[in-house]
Amino acid sequence: MDNQPSTPDFSDFSDKDKKDLQSFIENEQQKAKFQANVHNLTDLCWTKCITGKITSATVDRYENSCLENCVNRFIDSQKTIVRQLDAMGGRA
Repeated sequence: MDNQPSTPDFSDFSDKDKKDLQSFIENEQQKAKFQANVHNLTDLCWTKCITGKITSATVDRYENSCLENCVNRFIDSQKTIVRQLDAMGGRA
């Protein structure tokens, strides 16, 4: 038994089907990137802000403020990176 994944044959697909499949794949890749970013952000902010024992079902004021600031700084940094990449792309 061969454990190598087989390469699908798309030769019978119409051009529209190929474009639709490509669009679907790109959308799924974007979703995966977004989910990875959310996971990384959660890990980063949790590690930074939740430093003591968890003693209740809610976060305390310090933890809540820290988490909000952490998420906001992450979003700000992502926006800055996107703007810089857009500017670099415009010069190319």
